[in-house]
Amino acid sequence: MNTFLSSLFAGVTSAVLLTFSTSTYAQWFESTGHAQIQNGDISSAKSSAIKDAITQALVFSGARVSSVQTLVDGVLTQDQLKISSHGEIQKIELVSEQRQNEQFAITLRLDVFAQTEQCPQSHFNKFIAVTQSQLVHREHALMGQIFDINKVVSKSLFNALQKTKMSALPVAYYNKAIDVGSYFTQQYDYSNAQLEELSNRSNAQYVLLSQITNLAPSDKLNNDYAFWQDEIYQRSYAVEFMLFDGTTYEQLWQNSYRTQAIWPFEKTAIIDVNSDRFWQSPFGQSISDINQTVSYDIQAAMACFPTKGKIMHMENSKLVINLGKDHGLKKGQLLSIAHHNYLTDAKGNTMPHTITTLNTIRVEQLYNQSAIAVSIDDKPLPGVQINDVVEIVSQER
Repeated sequence: MNTFLSSLFAGVTSAVLLTFSTSTYAQWFESTGHAQIQNGDISSAKSSAIKDAITQALVFSGARVSSVQTLVDGVLTQDQLKISSHGEIQKIELVSEQRQNEQFAITLRLDVFAQTEQCPQSHFNKFIAVTQSQLVHREHALMGQIFDINKVVSKSLFNALQKTKMSALPVAYYNKAIDVGSYFTQQYDYSNAQLEELSNRSNAQYVLLSQITNLAPSDKLNNDYAFWQDEIYQRSYAVEFMLFDGTTYEQLWQNSYRTQAIWPFEKTAIIDVNSDRFWQSPFGQSISDINQTVSYDIQAAMACFPTKGKIMHMENSKLVINLGKDHGLKKGQLLSIAHHNYLTDAKGNTMPHTITTLNTIRVEQLYNQSAIAVSIDDKPLPGVQINDVVEIVSQER
């Protein structure tokens, strides 16, 4: 292993060591990281590609995103990507590195001691509706005429979540524009009816809302006196996210991200935000990098969330629920039932509240997105109603 990777390895191991369980096993992972070369800075691109390759290997070995990753010796410092691993990196080998135009790729092999999962809920899948981001300042999209960027960015995030292959599974709901402005105000004026509709229509237990708050161009980089040069601008990108429980309508996670990158196109050019030309540009790549970080953050935030669903139909002691094979359920799986209610505080604010009942049901028949469950010993289920919440409480018995 060369000196560069040796110093990198020393920093990585100090960043990812956690308290392990006694069940471990060694496994080799090979991953390829990519990065955009900006302003001819190959060193930074190489570091970013290495970070991407290591992150992918850790994610596939059971990684979580929770602590700030810092790689020492000037390779990667104060990196905003948050990584916490359920595995210890034993060895890193450089397989290949390649530059093609303004893209840098590096392939690594990592020997990882993967750990058994500490969070029982991570064995089950949670579906999250990725809605269309709202463009707050449409005038910011004038340069390049990129008025569809909110829809395309949401699709890019959906793809990033799909690739992480962890317990939060995305559902595409980004084709329909929705008004999310009230959710991001200081009053937190949530619409329970809208969240319920989004959850029901997408059949997702969680709903992700977002808004793009800044797309404005900033400083021109080249000299005004160098008239033979094309105009080159920096352009900002800022986005905010909120994650909601589609069953209880509770806000569960919130974060904002911002970056700035070169906008290499002519000021009057009309740019297709669906094109490779856009996504391979420094500005498009910077958005892709943010979406990758967002996908890891969401996966980490949701790793220990419960897998919850609703009762969709009732007939005697049999219930139809909107959880199934795709969520990780098996025949014989036990679930609890809770009533959904609200509490009102002294200021008149309503807060979601669930009351867990003594009723337990067992999965009898399984489908991809639904299941039929019955009460234990075929006993009646007093007080249970359609839209009551069901939650996984144990492994298969």
